Amino acid sequence: MIAHRLQQLRLARNLSLEALAAIMGGIVTKQAISKYEHGLANPSPVVLARLADALGVRASYFLEEPGVRVEFIAYRSAAGLRARESKQLESRIQHELESRVAVLDLLGKSDGSRVPVRAYAVHTLQDAEAAAEKLRAEWRLGLEPIANVTETLENNLTCVFDIETGANFDGISAKVYDAGNHLKTVALVTRNKVDGVRQRLNLAHELGHVVMKVDEGVDEEAAAFRFGAAFLAPAAGIIEEVGEKREVIQLEELLHLKRRFGLCVQSLLHRLLELGVIRESHYSEWRALLNRMGWKMHEPEDWPFEKSEWMSRQVLRLVAEGVVGVDQAESLLGRRLDVPRPESLVRRKEFLKLPVEKRRKIMAEQALVLAQQYAGTAEEPGSIGGGDLIEY
Repeated sequence: MIAHRLQQLRLARNLSLEALAAIMGGIVTKQAISKYEHGLANPSPVVLARLADALGVRASYFLEEPGVRVEFIAYRSAAGLRARESKQLESRIQHELESRVAVLDLLGKSDGSRVPVRAYAVHTLQDAEAAAEKLRAEWRLGLEPIANVTETLENNLTCVFDIETGANFDGISAKVYDAGNHLKTVALVTRNKVDGVRQRLNLAHELGHVVMKVDEGVDEEAAAFRFGAAFLAPAAGIIEEVGEKREVIQLEELLHLKRRFGLCVQSLLHRLLELGVIRESHYSEWRALLNRMGWKMHEPEDWPFEKSEWMSRQVLRLVAEGVVGVDQAESLLGRRLDVPRPESLVRRKEFLKLPVEKRRKIMAEQALVLAQQYAGTAEEPGSIGGGDLIEY
């Protein structure tokens, strides 16, 4: 168990063997850590504790069975990923989802019922359009544009997060099950450091992979893109803005639609074509123009990237309500929290960092203080040993 959990967490933290050994202060070599990960040796209790500290988890983490099983649904633009990159990516996602499901469990919201997995049969691309309309109706989104896709998904108990990776990765979707094979949640993961309109379409596209059951004769990627565009820009909303038929569409109109629906100009033009609003010839003219202007790579009026705050917000809520302690919260988030800590806990940690002889001396002095207090002869409780009594 230690081997698999250690390797998964190290990859999730994006650390090499050498980097982890350095963080641990060199008490073990990278070769030793490699042996631990391959089950060829077991770390001593001291080394296990240092590994846990370096990776930001409790030592017991390495001995626990994973709380969830992740089933990946689809990679997109991942053909260029090397095997090691794919393994690292999946390790990061699986570790993140363990933490997310743990928080959903604490909130009592991990039943996976809000997302209709594989619920919509798709025999044609038009069925993908209908699937988007049905899901919007189920989630009571109406026909108005979605201001924040990330928040909309999270409000419907879908895990959303971004990761830093190479350009060969656009997005992935996954289902998350517990040990009893019950669906806990679904997850949509995208690459960070992309324009917000691309991120929004990536998320909607991955959502399509989750909710649609696509026939073998239908191009699943094309169906997912159709679903994503329809989810963000419903046909009725587009037609209300521009009309049912247009011979010509102006640039300013396209930029207005971009601001309204959060879709890039290229996707909007394709949307107008698939809805029959513009002709193929006018669409081709626009594609050539966008290419000449260099807009295929970057177009004006960037949309802000939607950063998920759900995990941080919920964990801080659980800390404030006393459901989890600060240490557990930091383990869930994988980072330090700037929140007040109980003074006694801080003193205890400082005490444990002292040399053994120093600790024994302080404990002996405090034992004397306690004996004097019990006998009623001590002048001031806690006056010996330079501060308050250490709590155990």
